[in-house]
Amino acid sequence: MGGRTARLRFWNRPLHAMTDAFAAAGFRITVISEPESDPAARDLFPEVTSRFLSFLFFVLQAD
Repeated sequence: MGGRTARLRFWNRPLHAMTDAFAAAGFRITVISEPESDPAARDLFPEVTSRFLSFLFFVLQAD
């Protein structure tokens, strides 16, 4: 972040709630990806669990 701080927001919902919200907004999901966390992150932030470092990425297409 170039030395800047940022507020991290979470959307802790079931997967079906996220996919339903995208569909209701008129999007079609073309890809869902859950990349592995970088092992170096565990060394830099040992107090943070691996669950925290999990992300889902969605590629959406407008219908």
